Amino acid sequence: MAVIAMLLLTGISLKNAILLVDFAIHAERARGMTAREAIREACLLRLRPIVMTTFAAALGALPLILMGGCGEELRQPLGIALIGGLLVSQAQTMFTTPALYVVVGRLIGRRR
Repeated sequence: MAVIAMLLLTGISLKNAILLVDFAIHAERARGMTAREAIREACLLRLRPIVMTTFAAALGALPLILMGGCGEELRQPLGIALIGGLLVSQAQTMFTTPALYVVVGRLIGRRR
């Protein structure tokens, strides 16, 4: 069951990273911003939707942890893996995606 949680976490984390990168690329092209300025603005403007998605998924997984009854031993690890993974992926998305975007932007800038 925890493997199902990992698949869900991968999807949510990638969606969050795509939101940031897409917004930053659009800002770079449309307004002529540097990679650093564009990803900073993307992080500031897209933080709320990303946090809302994370909290909605975490609150959806909360009953899996709190519910008892038949099958509890299968559902509880799924809920724990989801909530823990959501917190880690949230932090990872907000720190590593901008850093990688700036590094890749610098590498592309050097090639040009």
